[in-house]
Amino acid sequence: MASDAEIRAMRRAIEVAARGLPTALPNPVVGCVLLDEAGTVVAEGWHERAGGPHAEVAALNAAGGRARGTTAVVTLEPCDHTGRTGPCSEALIAAGVSRVVIAVPDPTDTAGGGAQRLREAGIEVEIGVLEDEAVQGLEPGEGNEVWLTAVRNRRPFVTWKFAATLDGRVAAQDGTSQWITSVEARGDVHRLRAQVDTMLVGVGTVLADDPMLTVRDADGNPAGRQPLRVVADTHGRTPKDARIRGDDAPTWIATGAEVGLTADGTLDLPALMTQLYARDRRHVLLEGGPRFAGAMVEAGLVDRVIAYLAPALLGAGPNALLDAGITTITDVWRLDLLDVRRVGGDVRVLARPRARH
Repeated sequence: MASDAEIRAMRRAIEVAARGLPTALPNPVVGCVLLDEAGTVVAEGWHERAGGPHAEVAALNAAGGRARGTTAVVTLEPCDHTGRTGPCSEALIAAGVSRVVIAVPDPTDTAGGGAQRLREAGIEVEIGVLEDEAVQGLEPGEGNEVWLTAVRNRRPFVTWKFAATLDGRVAAQDGTSQWITSVEARGDVHRLRAQVDTMLVGVGTVLADDPMLTVRDADGNPAGRQPLRVVADTHGRTPKDARIRGDDAPTWIATGAEVGLTADGTLDLPALMTQLYARDRRHVLLEGGPRFAGAMVEAGLVDRVIAYLAPALLGAGPNALLDAGITTITDVWRLDLLDVRRVGGDVRVLARPRARH
């Protein structure tokens, strides 16, 4: 049974793990806190980037010789394999840690098994402490749900983001859409973009809006690591001079010839997701138009929805979602609310789709 001090330490580990959200992909976000026998924090660490020290090693390095005899409280089961870094299980054993408290077991065949290795070395292990909180995060969307879902499904986690008026319109009748939401909401979108490794649109959005699709600061300049920009373009219609082809960020024009086609001649979206996963992409931000979003929903490829709703009405124009394969109210796509908050003058809604039967 985890002690009160270990539970507090786990919440702290979950909190520091979230620091890795903008940089850790394709790896998970992980936090680690070391406690002495009195339950006092000795050191903490978090995983910043692929190829860099894992959270446990970062905490051990910070503790130095004080790590011996401590309890390691970690949000994800310590890895038991050698990749770009050595096994965290062996690092904990070598440091003389006496007990390890884990939130989430590692579901991968490659890195799993760390808990068993620690037990074999005589270290006491407890697993499943605050597991749900570690998956979801202390703030909604800031835990390891993205990475865990991706590795379990062997495809990237997909967050669909859209901005709309209260009557569900994403553009006016003449096609204009800039700007439906506030400066603050658009800034929040760039924060979200900075936490993914892929942004996805359909070619219709490229032809209509010619977006840059980059992470930008408040002055409009490219900022930080840029996700891969992907255009779902069945017939290769993306113009040669489209801004999305610029040097601001890497781009993949995913055509039917490269990805594959369905029986009705459309781009094979599950195959696109499989190929993105093979490219080490774990989190896709879907920013495509209503029809492309509908195709992704119909294919069962949306894992989370973020809607920015402006207190405005248009009365005409395209809806946020079209042609999602829903023809009757019994097929309605239900979602569970995770978070609702005000962003500038708008409302941001974060929701997770329920399983569809």
